[in-house]
Amino acid sequence: MNRCEQCGNAYGQTFSISMNGKSYTFDCFECAIEMLAPHCEECGTRVIGHGVECDGRIFCCAHCARMEGVTTIVDHSVSEDISS
Repeated sequence: MNRCEQCGNAYGQTFSISMNGKSYTFDCFECAIEMLAPHCEECGTRVIGHGVECDGRIFCCAHCARMEGVTTIVDHSVSEDISS
């Protein structure tokens, strides 16, 4: 039986997530989010969606980025033609 790396719970149905070349074991998504999701630089909310980024700083939304004085944000999604 594996143990969750966040809470230490021994659980028969753990899962692994690989991030930045390291593998982590968790018993639930809440623990994975707590350990791996970044915090918004403005409001402190965990960024569990796409978020926005500027100069290596991560924000939960464009509003929070603007509150921190950011005028250019980066969306790391793949560009595609959605006109059709």
